[in-house]
Amino acid sequence: MECYLDNSATTRCFESVAQLVYKIMCEDYGNPSSLHSKGIQAEEYLRYAKDVISRNLKVNAKEIFFTSGGTESDNLALRGAAYANCRQGRHLITTVIEHPAILQTMQYLEEQGFEVTYLPVDENGRVRLSDLEQAIRPDTILVSIMHTNNEIGSLQPIAEAGELIKRVNPKTLFHVDAVQGYGKFRIYPKRMHIDMLSVSGHKIHGPKGVGFLYVGEKVKIRPVIFGGGQQHGMRSGTENVPGIAGMAKAVEEIYRDLEAEQDKMYALRNMFVEGVQKLEGVRVNGLPGRESAPHVVSVSFAGVRSEVLLHALEEKGIYVSSGSACASNHPDTAGSATLRAIGLPKEFLSSTIRFSFSVFTTEEEIRFTLQALYDIVPVLRRFTRR
Repeated sequence: MECYLDNSATTRCFESVAQLVYKIMCEDYGNPSSLHSKGIQAEEYLRYAKDVISRNLKVNAKEIFFTSGGTESDNLALRGAAYANCRQGRHLITTVIEHPAILQTMQYLEEQGFEVTYLPVDENGRVRLSDLEQAIRPDTILVSIMHTNNEIGSLQPIAEAGELIKRVNPKTLFHVDAVQGYGKFRIYPKRMHIDMLSVSGHKIHGPKGVGFLYVGEKVKIRPVIFGGGQQHGMRSGTENVPGIAGMAKAVEEIYRDLEAEQDKMYALRNMFVEGVQKLEGVRVNGLPGRESAPHVVSVSFAGVRSEVLLHALEEKGIYVSSGSACASNHPDTAGSATLRAIGLPKEFLSSTIRFSFSVFTTEEEIRFTLQALYDIVPVLRRFTRR
């Protein structure tokens, strides 16, 4: 039996998405900048995608810009906004548990002369609004806070943070990395005072290599990629029409019955958490139930190295992660930043596994995985003691 429980790293495409991508790549393959009928046909797919996504977010279609994924969206938001607004101030705010696409971009901006405040989080991985309020200054031009943490599934108080930011300094821009939250929750930027929102297609059962950035029409932002002037010059380069259309189809699919699928994933999450806690020496990181994301469970197994357990599970056809996939090659730095930030004891830092679910995950897979853990963990602990 194969159990794919690494959906925070990437997801299996919906069948309808794969079919649409194939059709566009093999039949409707025109360049949307071309003036002939094939180009016009390709441009129609872009309009379709903008319409789907803008209606989903309840924003204007012209506020959606297509990118190569979450990393580029984050870079465009942070670098583009920082450079466009640097005369107003050079102070930026983020948190210590952000994705490397945010943290490394912030470090780059520090090298360019900007000042960055990194907010701490509590033991459950949540930002304290009081810390945010104290950090905002008259020269603060941008705050970036992720919607859902990719390692432990902690949910940030985004709506409350947005309201606070605009109350303390109305000129401060608010960016949200929603790569892990979009497709799991309904997100409405204008209601939540979000100026920019980053999303990645392959986290919502769409294709890899495509994403989008919502940019409020009144937000000052500069492009970071130059060329043919596509997308009103904000993001040059021939648009990835198959990927963009496929991402839009995934948005339609995943939001069609969102609440029902959300309930299903929370039920699976609760089933898994209850089952894994029957093992001795186990710690589930983050808040319980609906206080966390429905699809992410971070579990620390005392006395078992995460890499060893990961490969032992792989031998049984169970695929999990030892942390953020984007930081897995740097386990001593960004990959464990969240675990260090929540104060996880040192002995657990190298003993933590991330299990992440999707709409395709079944109860049978959960039961199979739990039984595998019951069988494997005690054996690995005996070998470790030797």
